[in-house]
Amino acid sequence: MTATYTFDVFATLDGYANHSGDWGGYWGKQGPEFLAHRAAAYRDPLRMVLGAKTYSSNAPFLEADFDHGRLDEWITRMFGSPVTVFSSRLTEPLGWPDTTIEAGDPVEVVRRLKAESDVPLRSHGSLTLNRAMLGAGLVDVIELTVFPVLSGKTGVARVFDGVDDFDLELLEARTFDGHTQVLTYRPARHG
Repeated sequence: MTATYTFDVFATLDGYANHSGDWGGYWGKQGPEFLAHRAAAYRDPLRMVLGAKTYSSNAPFLEADFDHGRLDEWITRMFGSPVTVFSSRLTEPLGWPDTTIEAGDPVEVVRRLKAESDVPLRSHGSLTLNRAMLGAGLVDVIELTVFPVLSGKTGVARVFDGVDDFDLELLEARTFDGHTQVLTYRPARHG
């Protein structure tokens, strides 16, 4: 059985995955419906797949002195999942329990993980990694959360910069808290 691979990413309406401004987490647009949806998405067993930069940006939340009660439920569940992280510089032990560090070609490793994993694979963020997975045809689902903001001045890293052309089959579209859209697509290379 082949495990599915989901590229799970947050973005602004103008396509930025992050910001350098004073927006705060979720660009200040999280609500109870959206957070419940996120918790449900991370309820069942899965394996996280992350690039080193995304892994390292989460490392402070894994420190023993960090108040884990401040984390949203989905984040706690994500941190409780096994993770494969791609890095040639990180070394074990790492703060995330059940971490596997892979220094090899991410495309080959993900291809192997898809063939061997008993649980779905999910990657939150990790833009460079997921652009490569998309290009290699390994992304089964793109789950794009669009927050209702434009961050043209403070936006950082456009989600799909540099990817090939893809047709997207809309599998599901949901609106949470009256403003945040979660769009679920199946990608297929165009042409």
